[in-house]
Amino acid sequence: MPTTTAPLPLPERFPADSIQLREGLDQPTWIVRREILVDLARELTADPETGFDLLLDLCGVDYPDREERFEVVYHLASLRGGGRLRLKVPVPEDDPVLPSLIDVWKGADWFEREVYDMFGLHFEGHPNLRRILTHEAFQGHPLRKDYDPARRWILTEDKMYRPQPEPPMDAEDDMFERMTINIGPSHPAMHGTFRVVATLDGEIISASEVEIGYLHRCFEKMAETHTWQQVIPYTDRLNYCSSFINNVGYCRAVETLLNVEVPPRAVWARTILSEFSRVMDHCVCNGSSLVDSGALTNFWYLFQPREEIYGLLEACSGARLTVSYCRIGGLAADLPPDFEARCRALLETIPAFIDDVEKLIVSNRIWLDRAVGIAAIGGEEAVNWGWTGPCLRASGVDYDVRRDNPYDLYDTVDWDVPVFHGGDVHDRFRVRISEIRESLKIIRQLLDRGMPEGPFIVDDPHVALPPKEVAYNQMEAMIYHFKLIMDGIQVPPGEIYSAVEGANGELGFYVLSDGSGKPYRIKVRPPCFPIFSTFSRLINGGTISDAVVSLGGLNVIAGELER
Repeated sequence: MPTTTAPLPLPERFPADSIQLREGLDQPTWIVRREILVDLARELTADPETGFDLLLDLCGVDYPDREERFEVVYHLASLRGGGRLRLKVPVPEDDPVLPSLIDVWKGADWFEREVYDMFGLHFEGHPNLRRILTHEAFQGHPLRKDYDPARRWILTEDKMYRPQPEPPMDAEDDMFERMTINIGPSHPAMHGTFRVVATLDGEIISASEVEIGYLHRCFEKMAETHTWQQVIPYTDRLNYCSSFINNVGYCRAVETLLNVEVPPRAVWARTILSEFSRVMDHCVCNGSSLVDSGALTNFWYLFQPREEIYGLLEACSGARLTVSYCRIGGLAADLPPDFEARCRALLETIPAFIDDVEKLIVSNRIWLDRAVGIAAIGGEEAVNWGWTGPCLRASGVDYDVRRDNPYDLYDTVDWDVPVFHGGDVHDRFRVRISEIRESLKIIRQLLDRGMPEGPFIVDDPHVALPPKEVAYNQMEAMIYHFKLIMDGIQVPPGEIYSAVEGANGELGFYVLSDGSGKPYRIKVRPPCFPIFSTFSRLINGGTISDAVVSLGGLNVIAGELER
C-alpha cells in the first residue's frame, strides 16, 4: 500500500471556493472551509475511490500574523487504497469554533480535546470537551505563540477534576452493588500515572472514565525553543522503551526537508538498531502483560534479552534507556568495532528466551482464561478509533508502515507482517512474539549483507558538526562548528508529515519550518494516544481483573501519551 502523492480529485458537489488545492507539498493537501468539514469527512470516508478510514492525527498551528490565526490540520490515511490526504481548516481568533468529527472518526475524541487544551479552539458537538494534557487550574493555551514557555500553574486539591462515570440508563435499576472506585495510579494496576475511575456493579465495570495523568513533558513547546539538533534528546523521552526509533523518525522528517541523503552505513545501522529496539519494546510489553496476569517468571525471561540489547546500545551511544544516538544526517558516532559480533551474539541468545516464554504460557489455562476474548475489538472499529501497529494487526488489519510506505532498508529484505484476528489480549501478545522473530530475521539478513564502508554522518558542514580534531586545527571548521551550535541548522521553509513504524504503531512527525534555526512547529503522532482513548470501550462490561490485564497489551507509554 504505497502512499500516493498524486493530486486527488476534488469532490464536485461542494462549492468551488470551499476547497483549495495546495501544490508542491509532500502529500495531497486541501485548504477546507469549516462549514463543509463534516460533510467532506463523511464523503472521504464513504467513497470507495478514496476510503479515508483512518484519522491518523489532528493538530493545531498558530499563525499570529494571519487574518485567520489558527489552522487545524487533519492527516488522513486510506488503508484500503494506500492514499494519504492532509486537510487544513483555517479558524479565526475571534470565532475559534469548528465542528467535531467524532461521528465520523471516534479517534477524533482525544485529538480534539488536545487542540482545545493547547490552542483554545472549540469543537461543536464534542461530548466531553475539557483539558487533557494540562490540569483544570491551568490558564491559557500553551502552544499559542504568545504563551510564555516558562509559565507554571499549580493544581490545588479544590480545582481537581473528579470524574463521575455514568452507567447506561437501562443499567440503573439492575445495579444493586453500585460503587465508584479508582483503579490506579499505581504500577500493579495502571502502569504509573494513568487512572481509571470506574463505576462497578459487583465486580463488573458498568461505566468508566480514563485520566491520562499529568506527566506532560512539554515536548512540542520545547521543540519550538531549541535548535533542530537539540530536539533529538527530547524524542528519546517519548516512547522510552524503544527510544532509538523515536530518534530515527524525527531525524528522517528533518532530513527530508533538508533534502539530505544519509550515508549507507548510517542507514544500515539505523535499521538494525530500530529492529533491536522493537524486540526490546515487545519484550517489555509482553512481560508486563504476563506479570499483570500473575505470570511473574515470564517477566524475567523477557527482560533478560532487553538487558542484553541495552548493552549493544550502550556500546554505540554511551547510554542505555535514552540513547540520543541519531543525528540529523546520520549517527552521533561511528559504530563500535565489535558491533557485528555483538549483534550476532544477540541473534543466538534471544530466540531461546522467546521460545521458553511460549512454552510456559501457550497451554497455560490461567493465562488463556485471562487473555482469550478479553478486551476484544474488531478491525473496522479499531481503525475508526485510530489504531495502528501490533494492536491493529492483532485485530486482523494488515498494515505496517515499514512495508506499506517503505523507508531505510525495509524494502530490501525478506520478512512477513504477522496478522491475527482475535483482537483480544491473547492475540496482541501473539502478534508481538511473532514480530520479535521477524525483527531478528531482518537483522540477520542485514548482517549477512555486511556493514557498508564510508562515513557515519553526512559530509555537509551546514548540517553536521566537523570532527573535533578538524575544528581544533582549521579556522573554517571552527566557524562552521560555532554557527551550528549558536544558530542551528537552517532548515528551508516547508512542511512534512513523516512516519516510521514505532514499536506500538505509526509514529509520525508533522514538522513545519519557517527557515530559521528552530522548528516553527513539531507535532508528534503518538501511536498509543488514540489506542488508550479506547480503553473505556474495551473494559466496560468486563471485570476489574480484566481491566488490569488489558492495559499491558495496549503498550501505552506515559512519556509518549502525555508528551
